[in-house]
Amino acid sequence: MRTEPATFEPGTVLYDTAAAKVGEYRGRSGARVMLRPLGGGREWEAEPAALRPATDRERLGASLRAANERTLATPPAPGDPGRPPAPVPGCDACAWLTGRWEAARAAFDHSAVTDANVLLRQHQRKEHEG
Repeated sequence: MRTEPATFEPGTVLYDTAAAKVGEYRGRSGARVMLRPLGGGREWEAEPAALRPATDRERLGASLRAANERTLATPPAPGDPGRPPAPVPGCDACAWLTGRWEAARAAFDHSAVTDANVLLRQHQRKEHEG
């Protein structure tokens, strides 16, 4: 006995077991369905048999990743205290501290980001402005 594939309303959040991704149902494309990452992005096609409703944990995780990506993609405001001052060209200490800041930011280690900012500002006050 053959069953019809499940039908979903546009906007339904689904888990694609084949791609191991959470997406928002957009519509059908022939025998396949179109999904889009939460928060926007490139759509992908999925087999209806590989889809199931996303759990609350999967939905929350995908929403959190989308929010983090938006935050990291937003350029900082001028004079933002979260950004380190521009490193002085040719200064090894400035370059090292800026690398430390970038690594901490990439690891989402906000405490280490703040530490690197403080150290870079102290270094620049002592070595480049005095």
